Amino acid sequence: MSDELLIDIQNLSIFFPSAKGEKAAVSGLNLQLRRGESVAFVGESGSGKTVTARSLLGLQDGKARITADRFVIGGEDMLGASQRRWRKIRGSQIGYVLQDALVSLDPLRPVGRQLRDALTASRKTDPKLLSEQVIASLKSVGFPDAQNRLSAYPHQLSGGLRQRVLIATALAGNPGLLIADEPTTALDMTVQKQILDLLQQRRDKGESLLLISHDLSVVGQLADRILVMHQGKVVEEGRGEKLLSAPDHPYTQQLLAAVPSPATRGLKLSGKRGEPLPARNISVSNPVLEARHLSKAYAGKTVVSHVSLQLFAGETLGIVGESGSGKTTLARMILGLTEPVSGTIEIQGQRWSQVPEAQRRLQRRGIQLIAQDPLSSFDPRYNVEKIIGESLDSVGIFGKERRNRVRQLLDEVQLGDSFLHRYPRELSGGQRQRVAIARAFAPNPALLVADEPVSALDVSIQAQVLDLLAKMQAEHRTALLFISHDLGVVHHLADRVMVMKDGSVVEHGNVDDVFYHPAHPWTKKLIDALPVVSSNRHNKDYPLRYYA
Repeated sequence: MSDELLIDIQNLSIFFPSAKGEKAAVSGLNLQLRRGESVAFVGESGSGKTVTARSLLGLQDGKARITADRFVIGGEDMLGASQRRWRKIRGSQIGYVLQDALVSLDPLRPVGRQLRDALTASRKTDPKLLSEQVIASLKSVGFPDAQNRLSAYPHQLSGGLRQRVLIATALAGNPGLLIADEPTTALDMTVQKQILDLLQQRRDKGESLLLISHDLSVVGQLADRILVMHQGKVVEEGRGEKLLSAPDHPYTQQLLAAVPSPATRGLKLSGKRGEPLPARNISVSNPVLEARHLSKAYAGKTVVSHVSLQLFAGETLGIVGESGSGKTTLARMILGLTEPVSGTIEIQGQRWSQVPEAQRRLQRRGIQLIAQDPLSSFDPRYNVEKIIGESLDSVGIFGKERRNRVRQLLDEVQLGDSFLHRYPRELSGGQRQRVAIARAFAPNPALLVADEPVSALDVSIQAQVLDLLAKMQAEHRTALLFISHDLGVVHHLADRVMVMKDGSVVEHGNVDDVFYHPAHPWTKKLIDALPVVSSNRHNKDYPLRYYA
């Protein structure tokens, strides 16, 4: 690591207009980043991480007001700099990788053309060599079969390949510093590992990285130094592994305690530390759900092949696998949203295929779904009372009884009456997920399907939602089918786990047996892809994310 400062900022504050004047999104921040150093910002949504990063690129909102005692980027004072000056820095000195490549890339242009434009804009390039440089750039980030995929559009690529294109574009100008904002959020574990390995390779070459993430295990793997942000301020700063192993500030301790680990299995992740989760009464007499040899194909391609499972009242079955492994298609068949090409499904002893459609609609009330993004499943014209009330209408609860039950459900999910008349757009991500849980439990379902219900949430909000889900499941004795790419969350919550690959179940068993003694090579690969930090990173007894 060199002594050369790429970033030297003192007392940075960023203000935005509000109804009561100005509000500070960032307050009194100091940051020095040297060439060859890797620094990370961690914190919840709204803590000021992304606002800070965008200010380092001159991409702040036009209404923002920035003050600082010192604001030097690449040796130049950039406080109040024109966009013309910023454009000279962006791409050539600083590259920027956003969280969602599908949003960041132009959906109407092939990825090869987009990378070609980035290369042309950021450095002098011989037109005759441009195609070769585009292919070389993609190969440098591990993009397979680059030459034959230049004409592909973003939607035709997997999440991991899109992220590689975005990184290649950010590196087109050979910048000395790469700013990566949540570069692995919502990616499968194996794809996440590939992206982390790619960023690690840059770090090993002595290039600088500024990482923004709410995933502490990702940060621990890459950062030399970590800054913890809370409500616009840095509340703790320290060397990476030391800070994660022995944090001083209560907020940092709270973030670490909220991460599922082997030590937290069976315990609450939020609130009082060490408090056990509610006991569940699991009945193994008659299964709530029994599926036999389910298969599904689209356009002649098999996406689910001969999958069988049982799920009992009060039990949680986790389903893990990469995108495209068949997890969501399996869930859609169980929910009755798509028909299997072969196999049978029984819900509480009744076979779906033998139930008339009118009666099947009634039975679906006993099966509820919690989706990854509840906002997309809410009617934006409905307030919270009506969103939850709809589920009660379906089971014949109306009028005063309906209003009282909605209030009771809001209390159960720890929101209260003040949320009755709010609309989805007025709720945070965690609040929307609580409303989704209340709606799902309203008709007292026998079976609940949760498809990636916490993957888009900050770690502390995720902890609250997982604790709430466990509490509601125990109280209602609901069978829970929990689908996730996050193995740490599944290990924390599930009794049994099924591992899927290419539409088939490759391993199935007790969650501890599968995670600690995996039999199938694919399961081993998934577990090996889990980021592990702290002094216990080589402890074979703890293959999951673990913090001392």
